[in-house]
Amino acid sequence: MNPFTELFHRIALLVFTPKCYQVFFYDLDFFNGTCIRAAVSKCLGFGIVGGSLLVKLPQVIKVWQSKSAVGISLVNVCMDLFAVTSNVVYSYSSQFPFSSWGDSLFILFQTLLIVILVFYYNISKRAASAFAFSYCSLLFLLISDIVPNSFLWNAQFISIPLMFYGKMTQGYVNFKNKSTGQLSMATSILLFLGSSVRVFTSVQETGDNLLIWSFALASIANFIIVTQFYCYKSGSPVKTKKKTKKNKRA
Repeated sequence: MNPFTELFHRIALLVFTPKCYQVFFYDLDFFNGTCIRAAVSKCLGFGIVGGSLLVKLPQVIKVWQSKSAVGISLVNVCMDLFAVTSNVVYSYSSQFPFSSWGDSLFILFQTLLIVILVFYYNISKRAASAFAFSYCSLLFLLISDIVPNSFLWNAQFISIPLMFYGKMTQGYVNFKNKSTGQLSMATSILLFLGSSVRVFTSVQETGDNLLIWSFALASIANFIIVTQFYCYKSGSPVKTKKKTKKNKRA
């Protein structure tokens, strides 16, 4: 096998299974439905993984530049972090293809940064530092062989309603304030698109009902938050009115 053919073979196997590689390039069956769906799923999976590098960056930048986390629900971001952590650890321990969960790994680090910023601006610097240290210690423990797979499955199962509750909490905060506050519209839309596509890729690549339901509910919740940007138009935080004392004439 010459170097060019070998390189093409290795690259093709990132998208096609060995069986589908045989079907496409030896049997020349370019209309095999099963292999087409598998290839599309792989391409979408890698596309989402690549896009996930920047998916929450607009949110991070918006909070950092404004030096404020007004309008961002701490419950929501913590539930998001719990859900994405459970997804990463469960997928890693189950040895699912990286293309089916790699985006969750990158989103995990971005979500962690957002949570730390919310702690920093809404509570205190000390609370942010304590949370970061505690979380990193827990994550290291979860990816070790000490924790049984049954525990990780239960954590993933529990994360589904908690994630949905967290996002609905954010939706309620938006509804109450009639504003999306410091939420980033770009991040919310990307999360909606990503979770929607993940429903398809999870069906194709893992067949795991737990992951499928997790992404399906995430898509519904993300869609609700996206629609609120259009309902309330302004994405600016709620401004509190300062009380002024009336000067009394002597």
